[in-house]
Amino acid sequence: MKFSALLLIAFRSLARNKLRSVLTMLGIIIGVAAVIAMLSVGQGAKSSVESSIASMGTNVLTVFPGAGGTGGVRSDAGTTSRFTEDDVEAIRKEAEAVRYITPTARMSAQVKFGGQNWRTSVYGAYPEYLQIRSWNLASGSPYSAAEERGAAKVCLMGKTVVKNLFGDSTSPVGQTIRIKNLPFRVIGVLEEKGQGSFGQDQDDIIVAPYSTVQKKIVGGTYAQNMFASAVSEPAIAEASAQIDEILRRRFHFGVGDLPDFTIRTQTELAQAMGSVSSTLTVLLSSIAAISLLVGGIGIMNIMLVSVTERTREIGIRLAVGANGRDILLQFLVEAVTISFCGGLIGVALGVGASSLLSSLQGWAVKLSPVSILIAFAFSAATGIFFGWYPARKAARLNPIDALRFE
Repeated sequence: MKFSALLLIAFRSLARNKLRSVLTMLGIIIGVAAVIAMLSVGQGAKSSVESSIASMGTNVLTVFPGAGGTGGVRSDAGTTSRFTEDDVEAIRKEAEAVRYITPTARMSAQVKFGGQNWRTSVYGAYPEYLQIRSWNLASGSPYSAAEERGAAKVCLMGKTVVKNLFGDSTSPVGQTIRIKNLPFRVIGVLEEKGQGSFGQDQDDIIVAPYSTVQKKIVGGTYAQNMFASAVSEPAIAEASAQIDEILRRRFHFGVGDLPDFTIRTQTELAQAMGSVSSTLTVLLSSIAAISLLVGGIGIMNIMLVSVTERTREIGIRLAVGANGRDILLQFLVEAVTISFCGGLIGVALGVGASSLLSSLQGWAVKLSPVSILIAFAFSAATGIFFGWYPARKAARLNPIDALRFE
């Protein structure tokens, strides 16, 4: 029998029981829509994480003072290694895989301008901090190495601080603000970075020369951590190893000693966050796929009912010359047609649901043609898998018994 004829018979059969056909499709519709929506949310979250990590800078390594120990006994954080500018200079000279490096000093402080005030994070760093973070200026100019050495009271402001202190009408460049009652001249505004990988506002920041922040605001002797940038992405591991070797030597750690510092790379963070995003995507998709399974069971149930209701019709077709293969294809095409139509409606609903989540909740969603094809392919496979048994049962009916059926 021609496929077109089988398709026509399938549509006529479905049209005779419209409500039952729609209810049968419902499981497939919900399943496909859920799979597409969940995959879009998962892919959107993954892209958002990748974008946030990329916004941290290029080939970034962060060195933290930590808790070391000898012979299994751990000490307090920072008691063995406390980073100084000499350590930074040693890494700069000896670590060939490191392009830029800076110590950092950080403190939360109240910032004032005129009648406005705002509490923000004040970072002290070398001018190389902007290169490490791949951070350009929206206006103004960066501070120089000479201003760093001279502990000049100049600063760069993030967009969040600008908005809260100056609003949208006043340019902060050239203005004088007060940080902990010390006057600082604003010489530049940083480009907007947005949300970081851990949800923090990267634009809620003021960056000033390290010597200025360390001596006049924080009041400490040692750097809180170090930021570095490898010469290239493949060289990140080599840069980490070189920094580790230099600091071990400077702080006199033996082979069996646990170093009192930790080196974290951008690659490690990307892998960790990517693993979490992938796990979340698989989990959400698995939950959504249960709806497809339920929809497939619904198709099998309805097709078995249909075979029972149309037993006499099957007997007549067999008696006038149809063979088992024709009957098998007839019911299999009906099952796939239900699944196919449900899949089309589900794709439309899934795309709409993804757009709705993005607009109402502000979630990052990423619609992928691959995810749509996967969901649609699974819906078709569900129709074939769960439609096979009822179709096979119909094909194996005895014509005489079928004709006697009431």
